Amino acid sequence: MKIAIVIPIHNEAAHIEQVLSALIGQTTQAAEVVLVNDQSTDNSLEIIEDKIKQYPHFKCISSNASANGHFPGPKVIQAFYQGLIAIQSDYDIICKFDGDILLPPNYLERLVELFQSNESVGMAGGLLYIKNKNGWTYETIASKHHLRGPIKSYRKACFKDIDGLKPVLGWDTIDVLMARYHSWTVVIDQKLKVKHLKPTGTAYDGNSRYNLGFALYNMRTGWLLAFLSISKLTVVRRQPNLFFNALWGYYKSCKSGKAHVLTKEESRFMKKLRWKKLLNHFI
Repeated sequence: MKIAIVIPIHNEAAHIEQVLSALIGQTTQAAEVVLVNDQSTDNSLEIIEDKIKQYPHFKCISSNASANGHFPGPKVIQAFYQGLIAIQSDYDIICKFDGDILLPPNYLERLVELFQSNESVGMAGGLLYIKNKNGWTYETIASKHHLRGPIKSYRKACFKDIDGLKPVLGWDTIDVLMARYHSWTVVIDQKLKVKHLKPTGTAYDGNSRYNLGFALYNMRTGWLLAFLSISKLTVVRRQPNLFFNALWGYYKSCKSGKAHVLTKEESRFMKKLRWKKLLNHFI
């Protein structure tokens, strides 16, 4: 199976050489790797161009997705799509990786094994770990059963079924829900430990405190499910301010009257999955 990788880049000079070295050192090589330099103001571009000049399956293009500042969600996906358009190989697996992750040497090899193991596998990947005083520990921002945004991998047919990635906050949960809606399986290999060099949220601006509320609105949860989801995450993350900020974000989204990302039918399916997940957590 052929793998194509797109990596949006915004000011990753501190990490990108290590990231590229890890990709170059994979036991199974990608057919094509496109790096999307999204208006970096550091020397990310120079590092990338110097590192990939002897590897013809790597290339770097420019993006203007961050013209209004670096913000999670929409701009990352816009940059991803600019990279996807530049892919020329006939791939079987498309990966959206971040520019601050260190893959273990067998990561791509294992991805191929996971997708080949069952034709129903539509998404697959590992887990993210961050460095602290205790060494590399699991980044507890999400469940170990959720495929995180920095390490997304899709079977081509699954990617088509879910109509690609939505350029909204919450895209990295919506894609999983949509994959399941279309009867695809999402597989996490917990032995695949990926080092996350820049923990989630470190580059976000002040408005990011409302992101959870915005994302839940995009997922069309409704007030009750939004309230319970926010309450659960507030407890898990031990961040009291998260509760009020996320509820305010959800309220602001409701008042805006903007269109939902999911249809009513997709929303019913999503709510059923999220209610089941919440009940399993509390029971």
